[in-house]
Amino acid sequence: MTRNTARLVGLAQLSLLSAAPPDLVGIAAEAGFDFVGARVRPVTPAERPYDLQPGSPMLRETLARMRDTGVSVRDIEFLLLDGSDQREAWLRMMAAGQALGASSLTVAGADPDSARLVHTLARMAEDGRGFGITPTLEAISYQPVASITQAADIARQSGCHIVVDTLHFSRFNGAGAAGQWEELHANADLVPLLQLCDGPGKRPTSREELVIESRSEREIPGAGEFALAKMVAALPPRLAVSAEAPSDRRVAELGELEWARRLKSGVDAVLAAAGTLRETKNLHTAGAK
Repeated sequence: MTRNTARLVGLAQLSLLSAAPPDLVGIAAEAGFDFVGARVRPVTPAERPYDLQPGSPMLRETLARMRDTGVSVRDIEFLLLDGSDQREAWLRMMAAGQALGASSLTVAGADPDSARLVHTLARMAEDGRGFGITPTLEAISYQPVASITQAADIARQSGCHIVVDTLHFSRFNGAGAAGQWEELHANADLVPLLQLCDGPGKRPTSREELVIESRSEREIPGAGEFALAKMVAALPPRLAVSAEAPSDRRVAELGELEWARRLKSGVDAVLAAAGTLRETKNLHTAGAK
C-alpha cells in the first residue's frame, strides 16, 4: 500500500491494545501506516504488560519487525502523573523508548497541585534529554488537566510538549471550552502529534461514561461528528497524526488488520478534507488582499 508522502501517519497502541508491539508493527505496515505508538507500561491492572526493556526478547523482536517493515516507533506511553514519586517508572520507560527510537513519552496530569505537576514534568524533561525523549502532556477530559489551555501553560513552564487528542478536545466542557480553538492555534508550536478519532457530538454525561468511551468506544476518523478536518487544518500541514480509536466490539467483529485498514482509510479521508479546507481558506485570504 502506498504511504502518505505529505506527513507521517501512525497507529496508536490503544487502537489495538491486545496486539503485542511486534505484531502491532506488522499490522501497521500491512495497513499502510508509517509509525506506531508503543505502550511500554500498562495503565490498568487488566492490561497485558509488554516487556520492551533493553535486552528483552520482545524488544529484539520488535526491532526486527521495524527493520523488516520500515515502520518506526515515534511515541511511547503512558504515565498518569498523580503527585507521587514516579521517577523510577519514567526512567524505565525512557530506557525502553530510547531503544525503540521514540522521541516522546505521553503523560497525563492527575495531580491537582499544578505547581507540583510543573516540578514533576520539569524533572522528567531534564531526565528525558539524556534519552532523546521529551514528555508530552495530554489534556484528558476527565482528569484535572483537561484543556489545551491548562496543558500548554504547564508545558511552557516545565519545558515539555503537549499532544492533542481529538476525543478529549471535543469532550472538554469547562468554562473555557469556547476558547479551545484559539488556544489550539496559539500553542501549535508545542504539538508534535495529533491523535485522531471520532465520535457523536453529544458528550457523555458522567465521568464513568467518558472513561469507557475513551478506552473502548471510539469511532473511525470521519465517521462521527467531531470537527476533525478543522482541527487538522488548524495545525501545521506536516504535523504527524496518529489513529487512536479503540473499539473492542469492532475489533472482535472485523479482526485487528481490517480495523487498522479502516482507521487508515478514515485518517486519509480526514487529511484530504483538511487539505481542501486549508486551500479554501488560503484562497479567501488571497482574495481579501
